[in-house]
Amino acid sequence: MKQGMKQKFWNKLREVSAADFGHIILFLLALIPAWFYKKKRKHLWLICENREEARDNGYWLFKYIRENEPECDAVYAIDHKSMDYEKAAVLGETVPYGTFKHWIYYLAAEVNISSQKGGKPNAAVCYFLEVYGIRKNLRVFLQHGIIKDDLPFVHYENSKISLFVTSTQREYEYVRDNFNYPAGYVKLLGLCRLDNLHNAVTNEKQILVMPTWRSWISPPSNGRAEFEGVEAIKKSEYYKGWNSFLQDQRLQELLEGQDKHLIFYQHREMRKFSGLFESRSPRIKIADDDSYDVQKLLMESAYLITDYSSIAMDFAYMGKPLCYYQFDYKKFREKHYSQGYFSYEKDGFGPVCYTERELMDTLFSWALKDFSEDELYEKRRSEFFTLKDRENCRRNFEAVKELVENHR
Repeated sequence: MKQGMKQKFWNKLREVSAADFGHIILFLLALIPAWFYKKKRKHLWLICENREEARDNGYWLFKYIRENEPECDAVYAIDHKSMDYEKAAVLGETVPYGTFKHWIYYLAAEVNISSQKGGKPNAAVCYFLEVYGIRKNLRVFLQHGIIKDDLPFVHYENSKISLFVTSTQREYEYVRDNFNYPAGYVKLLGLCRLDNLHNAVTNEKQILVMPTWRSWISPPSNGRAEFEGVEAIKKSEYYKGWNSFLQDQRLQELLEGQDKHLIFYQHREMRKFSGLFESRSPRIKIADDDSYDVQKLLMESAYLITDYSSIAMDFAYMGKPLCYYQFDYKKFREKHYSQGYFSYEKDGFGPVCYTERELMDTLFSWALKDFSEDELYEKRRSEFFTLKDRENCRRNFEAVKELVENHR
């Protein structure tokens, strides 16, 4: 093992928690039953997202398979206490996420398919098994957004993914040329969930605000938080920026005068800080839990305010107007994701605002014209979105099928 790999190995090992060590035991106990189970189900496809969810690309692929390819032996992994459990269970077989049974299915499966890089019984243990070549199964990354930034954690050397799904020509070329995947591993197929966006029915009175997370507030396992606890986070630029906007008197006047309402929905990594934001207006709803379906919110809303979230891609895909509020752009680039091929100023699907005043002026401007189309952003969308049909699930299924057949 080369020195760099050794250093990386020990750095990763230091991130392993006590709970992760428990999963090492589950892995070892599952080896023999999985060997026998694989003889019974030779072509098992194991599909998942996050442990509590059936609402992203994994769910939509599972739904497509159960409804259109019933001969495919597909199982969905999800926490059986999740509010999304019945959505998956009504379609077909499920396995409880992170359990001993999940480990058996994971080790027996011909292919593991997920919209999350860590979509496994245990992300830390499976990282070692896969990246260091101990577990040699096929792995498909359905993605959970269109990539626009550099994401080292999904470079090939950090994932060993067998099939990497992309959705636009520019994204495909960027990942293919910069993420170090062998030839043919990156495919232009489209996100499975985009098939459903063609069914959108817009509520013209609903404005959606969806900022993404911040790694310096809610760090990954190997990171360190600058702020600990809700009260400390309230001193952060992130909190001050968004809270000031939510309390802005001009926002209240706009919502009242235009008869609109606003839903503020944070990334799951920030929603875990319960009670961080509060609403002082009946027209502003703080979505603090997971009971809201993100795709439904996007389909319903007439206008989106975000910062750097790739969810803007889904909104733009539907031809809806949006703007970006980036008051902490420099820090985001330094501490979260470095820039890839996408420039918000040159490629974005709406105005870029850096101050609260710019944001409010933009919001008023678009609301006064009923969030009508803008020629500049319409042109950008038409040039950016390569695939604009309802065939994403089919393409993904056929690509996975080809992958497993080529490795039998």
